[in-house]
Amino acid sequence: MLLPDELAEDFRDGFAQLRADFDVPGDHPEEVHAAAEAAAERPFDVVQPGSAPQRWQHVDRTDIPFLTLDPASSTDLDQAFAVSMSGADVMLHYAIADVGWFVRHGDPIDREAWKRGSTIYLPDGRAGLHPERIAEDAGSLLPGGPKPAIVFTVRVASDGGVRLDGAERAMIRNRAKLAYSTVTPADLPDAFPELSRRIEIAESARGADRIQWPEQEVVRTEGGGFDLQFRPRNEAEGQNAAMSLATNMAIADALWEARTGLFRTMPPVDDRRIGRLRHTARAFGLEWAKDVSLKGFEKSLPRGDARTSAFQLAIRRAAGGASYTPFQEFERDGGPKDGGVKDGKPWHAALAATYVHATAPLRRLADRYVIEATLAIANGRDVPDEIETAFVELPKAMRSGDSLANRCDRAAIDLAEAILLQGRVGDVFEAVVTDEDDRGARLQICDPAVVARAVARRVDPGDDIQVKLVNVDVTERRIEFERVG
Repeated sequence: MLLPDELAEDFRDGFAQLRADFDVPGDHPEEVHAAAEAAAERPFDVVQPGSAPQRWQHVDRTDIPFLTLDPASSTDLDQAFAVSMSGADVMLHYAIADVGWFVRHGDPIDREAWKRGSTIYLPDGRAGLHPERIAEDAGSLLPGGPKPAIVFTVRVASDGGVRLDGAERAMIRNRAKLAYSTVTPADLPDAFPELSRRIEIAESARGADRIQWPEQEVVRTEGGGFDLQFRPRNEAEGQNAAMSLATNMAIADALWEARTGLFRTMPPVDDRRIGRLRHTARAFGLEWAKDVSLKGFEKSLPRGDARTSAFQLAIRRAAGGASYTPFQEFERDGGPKDGGVKDGKPWHAALAATYVHATAPLRRLADRYVIEATLAIANGRDVPDEIETAFVELPKAMRSGDSLANRCDRAAIDLAEAILLQGRVGDVFEAVVTDEDDRGARLQICDPAVVARAVARRVDPGDDIQVKLVNVDVTERRIEFERVG
């Protein structure tokens, strides 16, 4: 049996091989670092509230008590918030890192970001969309000195309806960097839970199936090792997600009305995948009544239970991927043909809404362009030509970046499964067949929660079987099972 220090070495070697296998971007080129340093030193033109700022001027909003709420270790902080009541409405001031101030069209940082598409997070470090000088320093909404941001003002009605009331470049000050693991209700604005409650009301009314996925992560442990764990999302994290959801929906509506934008579209989970999920639930010993919807069943599961986390992860896999769809595609031929459209509008089935990505520009290339378009329309300006052109070109760049990030994430999990199972070759495991195709039977191993395949004849989805672990190849990040009995 491998000792902890030997396991850690396996993980370190495996991550290095993963980076090479997938050609994960390394450090940014020197010209990009130089451009980032120059951009970080660019002087700001700050104007007082009440004036009419030009495109690159920032309004002084340092009097607003902004906060951030993220994982404790995060340093690339995209979002800060201030929440209050305004009569019967909740007012959300959502400050997003002003990446557009630092990264200008066609400069070296911009050109490199288009090659990357998004930040790739791996357990041994990240491959950033932008250089650290911007992503984790000058552009990050860390506490301390004033930071440039785009402040979106979103009005949330009593029924959860959202409306974009304004957007401006501003200088803000983050009063506190709060962490999901330690935050208490007393740390947060009084209206913070009310905003989340209203968004949940609206989701229920729309029939949205949004689920707060747990994160299956390879994490560092004390002593320099690694482990494979589920990280359930706590209440504060879910409430925080409601702010991004409200802002992205309000922006999406404003862009659609202005006949521009880049939308996130997603078809619904089909019947075959629902069937597979029912078999997966049974593998975990979870009772799912035939007349209960997927959302209703997921809501009924006990929080903090490992089986719930594993099932939520299975839902995430079954949902398939969302796409980026520019307004021009709807104008030209009615939108995507995969189901990401409803009543002629962009549609994200999991959210049952028209939706964009605009709240993570430090980590996603597309968000910067959506933000710039929103700033233009909110302030009565034309959307710049380079932004409209980018909307057509971004889906390809984002597919490439997202695909690499997803493959790396999956490979990291595969590596962890192989390392942690390598001492169990010959062991027999209980499993449930969740699906079958020409590649064999797709299995949900009950304990540990591993998805695998095996050659198994005369089986049907839903069958209980036993499988033996016959091979583990850490180098290839592969595990192999065969049916027994």
